[in-house]
Amino acid sequence: MSFKKSVLLASALALAATTGIYAQEVAREDTVIFDLDRTIKDPENFNWFTPGTKRLHGAHQAMWEPLFILNYVSGELEPWLGTEFTANATHDVWTLSIRDGVKWSDGEAFNADDVVFTVNMALGNEDLSAREAATIRAQVASVEKVDDLTVTFNLKKPNPRFAVENFGVRIFGSFLIMPEHVWSKQEDPATFAFYPPIGTGPYKYTSGASNRMIWDRDDNYWGASAGFNDLPEPKRLIWLESGGEESRAQLMATNQMDVANTVTLGTFEAIQAQNPSIIAWKDGMPFAWSDPCARQLEFNTTVAPWGDANMRQAINHIINRQQIVNVAYEGTTETSRSIFVQYGGMEKYISAIEGAGMGFSSKADVAAGQALIEAAGYVKGADGIYEKDGQDLVANVTVNTASTELTRAVDVILEQLQRAGIDAKPVPVENGVFWGTALPLGEYELAYTWLSCGSINEPWASMGRYTAKDVAPIGERAPGFNNTGRWNTEATAAYSAIVDKMGGLGVGDPAIQGMVLDAYKYYRDEVPFLPIVQASKLLPYNTNYWTGWPTQANNYNHPAHWWGHMHQVLHNLKKAN
Repeated sequence: MSFKKSVLLASALALAATTGIYAQEVAREDTVIFDLDRTIKDPENFNWFTPGTKRLHGAHQAMWEPLFILNYVSGELEPWLGTEFTANATHDVWTLSIRDGVKWSDGEAFNADDVVFTVNMALGNEDLSAREAATIRAQVASVEKVDDLTVTFNLKKPNPRFAVENFGVRIFGSFLIMPEHVWSKQEDPATFAFYPPIGTGPYKYTSGASNRMIWDRDDNYWGASAGFNDLPEPKRLIWLESGGEESRAQLMATNQMDVANTVTLGTFEAIQAQNPSIIAWKDGMPFAWSDPCARQLEFNTTVAPWGDANMRQAINHIINRQQIVNVAYEGTTETSRSIFVQYGGMEKYISAIEGAGMGFSSKADVAAGQALIEAAGYVKGADGIYEKDGQDLVANVTVNTASTELTRAVDVILEQLQRAGIDAKPVPVENGVFWGTALPLGEYELAYTWLSCGSINEPWASMGRYTAKDVAPIGERAPGFNNTGRWNTEATAAYSAIVDKMGGLGVGDPAIQGMVLDAYKYYRDEVPFLPIVQASKLLPYNTNYWTGWPTQANNYNHPAHWWGHMHQVLHNLKKAN
């Protein structure tokens, strides 16, 4: 597409979203326009409990508020709709205190009835299969109302991390409480569309379509009258499908968008050259923020030959992680040294793993990988591809086409595997298929994912996602997207026993580091997934209309604008002029 056509498309998209075509007009300087990197399949379905229904088009950033928000800087769980969440001495009974004065946008009080009803609804309905609902079912035995502002959770077993795991926006979102006075009237919560939706947040749903969502400020927002938060300054928020990197770049360059999704380094530098109002997380290279969901290559261990740990190790040797950083990410990230995100709080665990000789190399050893393939009985054919019993060695890699970052990385991986003698092929699927069926049902051979995501300042959250208890038959949903590759060997059992014991210890317990090394050895021997690179999120922000965006210098929290913690950001935005 030519530059002129890109500008015209960008202008048309922005004009359609901000004028009376969809809703009454609000001035551009009173509007914040967010980039949406996907089409909204059903813009009149806000049932976040069900597969394929998204909430990153403003629903959980502006309308549905969380109980708490994890601050990545301090590591503290900051109160929001909840004020306190405390456990008993054995961490199997937790008591939630709810903020007084919270109201739904229709004027009804938000209270313990809403919490108890929503949790019980998830506990009693397996069809509500969202990851957060599945996690609640796995952990909660019962929930009880103490009074209008107090709720007690009785867990199936002790969990020192219950609050942050389920209600703290630790990763992307959290278990969201729904209005009991609306949902209790529905016969089947799995088919209820919840349209039009309501929430407790400072913005109300105005209109939607497959390519945009519009939210207008609720001047009766409870937080202002209760003295919790001032009304945010933006009068309107729009989530707009940009149509890809080139068009989002032009929208940013011409001040028709305020926040973009990830772009490549070259694109970011081009935007910034055209528009000096554009900033990123860092002032200079690598510009990007590293989110906690490091990228990895997942194996479906039920599919031959990837059930053989030696074949998985062969792929590990063949992959050149540094080349992926250099080519696919243009130097804006770093190779993964372990399964963990490389934040400061995780460094002692990563260093211990490397010290024990269990780290991952940034470079390839193709000969070592090929030796393992040949030891499994494969011989190179005339075309350079390994074969056995007349069958080529094929690696089908499922990739989510919603992101250029993901497809670029997979392209490099496929080329590396092909050069080593593996007939590697992409299996591109759209976002709904990737998360709705391919991963949870095990309908893949290899997949480029970030499913070990979880640990931020302690190791259990990530390690706990690959234990034997979450192994589901192919075709049944892996609970919480855990262990989608169905790793289930004697090593899995030994690993799980250690990790399960670790889960009962409080964060910071001195026994944890040794247990990490003991469990990690079983993982490293069989590598059911391969860490590849740290996540790279080069997110352009526009300061032409709005300031107060989170940056490394203004680090009140992180910059992932599709996460549920964005309520903090909305209250920090100020008009530029």
